[in-house]
Amino acid sequence: MTKVKSLPELVYMKKVLEAEKAKFKQHVHVCGGTGCHAAQSIALDEKLRRIINDKGLSNNVEVTSTGCFGFCEKGPIVKILPDNTFYTEVTPNDAREIIDHHIVGGGKVDRLLFQDPVTKERVSDSEHMDFYKKQNRIALRNCGAINPENINEYIIHDGYQALGKVLTEHGAQRTIDIIKKSGLRGRGGGGFPTGLKWEITSKVEADQKYVVCNADEGDPGAFMDRAILEGDPHSVIEAMAICGFAIGGSKGLVYIRAEYPLAIQRLQKAISQARDLGLLGENILGSTFSFDIQLRFGAGAFVCGEETALIHSMEGLRGEPTFKPPFPSVSGYLGKPTNVNNVETFANIPVIINQGAEFFSSIGTEKSKGTKVFALAGKINNVGLIEVPMGITLREIIFEIGGGIKDGKKFKAVQTGGPSGGCLTEKHLDTPIDYDNLTEVGSMMGSGGMIVLDEDDCMVSVAKFYLDFIVEESCGKCAPCRIGNKRLYEILEKITQGKGTWEDLERLKNLSSVIKDTSLCGLGQTSPNPVLSTLENFWDEYVEHIDEKKCRAGQCKALLYYVIDEHQCVGCTACKRSCPVNAITGDKKQLHYIHQDICIKCGACEEKCAFDAISIKLEHTPKKVENGAN
Repeated sequence: MTKVKSLPELVYMKKVLEAEKAKFKQHVHVCGGTGCHAAQSIALDEKLRRIINDKGLSNNVEVTSTGCFGFCEKGPIVKILPDNTFYTEVTPNDAREIIDHHIVGGGKVDRLLFQDPVTKERVSDSEHMDFYKKQNRIALRNCGAINPENINEYIIHDGYQALGKVLTEHGAQRTIDIIKKSGLRGRGGGGFPTGLKWEITSKVEADQKYVVCNADEGDPGAFMDRAILEGDPHSVIEAMAICGFAIGGSKGLVYIRAEYPLAIQRLQKAISQARDLGLLGENILGSTFSFDIQLRFGAGAFVCGEETALIHSMEGLRGEPTFKPPFPSVSGYLGKPTNVNNVETFANIPVIINQGAEFFSSIGTEKSKGTKVFALAGKINNVGLIEVPMGITLREIIFEIGGGIKDGKKFKAVQTGGPSGGCLTEKHLDTPIDYDNLTEVGSMMGSGGMIVLDEDDCMVSVAKFYLDFIVEESCGKCAPCRIGNKRLYEILEKITQGKGTWEDLERLKNLSSVIKDTSLCGLGQTSPNPVLSTLENFWDEYVEHIDEKKCRAGQCKALLYYVIDEHQCVGCTACKRSCPVNAITGDKKQLHYIHQDICIKCGACEEKCAFDAISIKLEHTPKKVENGAN
């Protein structure tokens, strides 16, 4: 592969590649993200290629394995261009019908088109689907549009043009000024102004500086960074090189969790391709600038999302945060100035350089510019990856893009910001989403996890779930986080077992405040958010657990009661024989009785009963034991 030695050569290469691409009359894009791989998209892709080849259509029809389209609920996705037909839930068995009826016959396979859940009409293209109507894909611009394993496709979509511009036209300081003017803030959770971070790092004198990409995505339910690296790895590589040029650094490191094998594979391939073309390495595009990238693998520690803990992990040390200052911009990896941004932050950089700071800053709110990628999950119809302008409301995301709550259930809460975020309620649905507004209502932006909860969720249990996660993921360096969060979890466990007291509620509040004020890093400082937000918004559920020993959602196992209906029980003894703790008494052909003080709520009795005589109650009214049930 011949190296590209200048920006004009890169522009010419793009034109040649565009001409080659134009030879194909139709393009079949198959989702090649991790989620769709699990749903047989690899077999689907192979079968489409084989049929097209067998029919002699290879010169006219191109099949491309792309990154994630975002509409994960309906994957695998097949998109056909130029008519923009969008097929959902496609299986390998549908391949021949798509080729025969659509590619050859010119029709559409109606049964594979998305069906609007309200109108019940089939929608032929993504532009008319509610899931995509309000999205603005900047960081995700190439996901689902290009083959992430082919650098030529990235170049066709303006790839490495931004790098060429900063090297030949802008210079380092102007590049930083453009990023500052755009208003881009870090998408990893903290929201620190990206251009300012670059500028601080650029002004520190050192013989070596590092650019670090944080791809250690640890929030439950979050897969934004993974999708970008799987679908558009070159955008991150290009952005890291731009950052290196701006701050005066020549080495880049991507810290990525080892649990992302497909992202790692595609990133490694993209780095190799960029080196072969001379877009990484020595004297990039004929300039005096040299830059290269290596990977560092993480073991999935949530705390290593914090930049100083991440740096320690890359150095082979225990992943623990340190006191700041000094900040990594002054003393980071190996004691050298280090600029750390996450995957989504970097993915925005080439667009800002190519289209200008004004383009990006015209989107969003006054203090939060641009778009944000969210992983929409939980009790919602349209689970998937979305990118929306800052300032959009939770209501628009959940009920328009997300298609509302599953099975017609009632919306209860949405948890934003990962384990350290808060649970927001119906009164927050019209809150414009940006960094400041979410913080003001007791949550946070975080990296972009958004989990929707319905009426069947217990908010005390939800808080306990996140505290359990935090306790496991705390590095243990500082006592407030190591000990305090463990105590919070124990109090919540006590409440969900029906053993809580009013004093426990006061302890939760006080302990949460102490942990927030005294923890060393962002993990501990935000860890009480799920507790504080549920206390604030779902106080009545805590009261029910304590006063009435009742969980209205039926999620707290200790507060559920298995009871036997005296009108349905025939005394077959199946339940009695299945009980592992002998909590059921009663003679054959006589009414049986479950002793609640012995019952461990395993559900074995309900499973074995063939007469639907056993049911779960949220409240238990003791009855006199009679008719042989003793």
